[in-house]
This record gives sequence, structure tokens and C-alpha cells, in this order.
Amino acid sequence: MGLAKHFLQTNIEPEWMILSFLPVLPPELRPIIQIDGGKLISSDINELYRRVISRNNLLSNLLAPSISSDRDVVISQVKLLQEAVDILLDTGVRGEPKRDGYNKVYKSFSDIIGGKEGRFRETLLGKRVDYSGRSVIVVGPSLSLHQCGLPREIAIELFQTFLIRDLIRKHFASNTATAKRQIKEREKEPIVWEILQEVMQGHPVLLNRAPTLHRLGILAFQPILVGGRAICLHPLVCKGFNADFDGDQMAVHLPLSLEAQAEARLLMFSHINLLSPAIGDPICVPTQDMLIGLYVLTIGNRRGICANRYNRNKYNPYNCKNYQNQPVDNKNDSYDTEKEPYFSSSYDALGAYRQKKIGLDSPLWLRWKLDQRVVGSSEVPIEVQYESLGASHEIYGHYLIIRSTKDEIRYIYIRTTLGHISFYREIEEAVQGFSRARI
Repeated sequence: MGLAKHFLQTNIEPEWMILSFLPVLPPELRPIIQIDGGKLISSDINELYRRVISRNNLLSNLLAPSISSDRDVVISQVKLLQEAVDILLDTGVRGEPKRDGYNKVYKSFSDIIGGKEGRFRETLLGKRVDYSGRSVIVVGPSLSLHQCGLPREIAIELFQTFLIRDLIRKHFASNTATAKRQIKEREKEPIVWEILQEVMQGHPVLLNRAPTLHRLGILAFQPILVGGRAICLHPLVCKGFNADFDGDQMAVHLPLSLEAQAEARLLMFSHINLLSPAIGDPICVPTQDMLIGLYVLTIGNRRGICANRYNRNKYNPYNCKNYQNQPVDNKNDSYDTEKEPYFSSSYDALGAYRQKKIGLDSPLWLRWKLDQRVVGSSEVPIEVQYESLGASHEIYGHYLIIRSTKDEIRYIYIRTTLGHISFYREIEEAVQGFSRARI
């Protein structure tokens, strides 16, 4: 059941575990060389392929309609074919590695492509390629999950071809030589940075940290121009790269074709790779100072206005006599310590905090949107106050509803803290950024 649960969480189909077609390496990776005397030297994997083909042909002959083969013979031949395929893919998968006539271990498919000296890390990931760069990573606290900060000098080199094309197409340069001169003198040509911003806006980049041990070792990001020489990264995406900010370096690659860009955007963006492909657990989870920050933001008394109903300490902000507080003028330079201020918007509350008129965990009343329900259908007010003209104030544990003489809701105030307001705004901005990234 646990395995089936992981399949569901990672969208893995069990049928993907069954090979219907055997992968065949190109001849360049399994050469046959002729030496002096007419002798041939062949790669180990050619012998393993030959064994698979031979046993597969024999099984096909046994299963032919014209031949009535014994059932035990067919089963034995299927096992031999499966053994040959296993040894081809990984020579040590069945325990003791398979050896040739000279007692030498065969080099299987996984040995050729895996490891530090394998095809990928030796000839692809271990080599310098065009349209790539490398730098130290640092924290980008203002970045979204799908963004990375790209230094100006790296960006100008990576996107130089696209930048030259756009400078000529928009008639800022007459030819390639003029465009290159403008890029070289970019500090005097502000139009270069404007065009670069437009080019980068819809073009993802790939970030990779060696060694690339699993799928999350290389992810796509939306580049943002930053100063300095270091690549800025959101701290929550570091777990997939197994990276930290103590001097680690990462490589940046630029997908060129439209197909590569579409693949990066649809499959490799960091904000859509939030679960481990192996076990389905979340990869991006807050840790350490993030948890402390969340705790500090949301700390406060959750029991409402009557938490200390019988405590008569005049400095107690939770005293029930705060029911009768009148809205405090935001222009007033001082707040009474016995009153809980009212704010018409979160911006006013943040302004008061910057002016040190309220604390991060100070209780306050914030006007809420009328179209967002805050009171449950079964919840009843603690107290209802009526004015002389017929207007009413319904007081709940964490809410205040002001109704007109016609019993229409005029205002809704929620009792909260500035920390909760800041936390709510961050979540709202994150959701909006996630939606824009998907579009």
C-alpha cells in the first residue's frame, strides 16, 4: 500500500516499470576495433547484446506455432532471457558480477552511462558548453519560488545573441557590429539593459548543481537581473539541489530552441517540482529561521476579546471593556495603551508599525472585506450594542459587525495582530505570483 501511495503522489504509472523495447546504445559507445593481424577488439556490451539477441531468437523459435515445445523448456528459456537482459542493464544486479573467459567483469549499460566517468558526467556535465555560466549562490530573500537572480555580467553574455537580434530588429542598431559595440559600451547605453529585460522576461534558464544525482538536480527558473557577481536563489529550492549558502557554486544554462524552452517551462520549473519523485514527500518546506519567523508573526492570544475577562489590570489589552472602544484617528500621534486601535486597511496598520505606534503582536481591529465571510452560520455574538438611531454593533470573539438602521452590514472588523496581517499578505502575494508563473 505504501508503494501504491507513492505512485499516486508522484504520478508514476506502474506500467512504466516494464520494458517492452530494449534500449540500444549507438555504435560510437560500443565500438569494434580491428587491430594488426585481422583480429577484432569489441566492447563488452556488444557481447551482452549478442547474448540477449541469441536467447530472444531461441525463445521466438520455441513459441512458433509450428513447434510444440515443452512448457518447462519455454519457462527456462524465458528465465535465461530475463537473466541476459538484467546483466546487460546492470551486471551486478543478480549478486556476483558476470565475467568473461578471462575472468574480467563485463561492463554493463549502467556502468557506461553512470558514475563520475560515465557518459553523462564525463563528456556532458563535466565539459564547458556554450550559453552557460557558473557562479557562487547566495540567498535572494525577495525572490519568488520560481525566480533566480542572475548577475548582469552573466546575463549579458548568456543572452547576447538574442540581445543583438532585438537591437537590430527594433532599429537601435544597423548591423551586428554596431550592436556588439553598444553592448560593449552598455554603461553608456541604457537601452541595452531595457532590451535585455524584455528578452529575459519570457525566457527561462536552467540551474544545475553537481553532482546531479536525481531529477531535481537541475531545475528551470525565471531570471531576474541583480547586481554583484553571485547567483541569487530562493532558500526553499536548495533541498532539491542539496545546496547551501556556504560557497557552493551552480551552473546556469540557457535553453535555445522553442521546444527546449517549452519543456523547461512545463516540466522543469521549480514551483511545479515540489514533491520528491522518489517518495512523494514535500521538498520545499520551511526550516530553521523561517519557522521562527512564522512563529513570531503569528504569536498572540487566540482566545479573543474575553481571554482575560476578570483581569482588571488597566494595561491588559484583552480586557472586555475594549468592546466600547471608538475608532482611533490614524493621524493621532499617540495611542492610548488601554485602547485597541482600528484601521481601515492593512497599509494603515503597517504605517503605524513603522512609526512604532503599535507592536508586531499588539491586538488591533482591521476593517475586512464585506464579500469574505468571517462568521460561521452557527456562531452567535457575545454582545449586541444598539445606538440611539437604530444602528447596531454585533461583537464576536474575534469579529465586530456594524449594521445600519436597515439591518444592512456596513462594516466588518476583525481582531488580529500586525504579524497575522503580514503573514496573510505574504500568502496572498505568493498565490498571485504562483498564478502568474503558471500563466
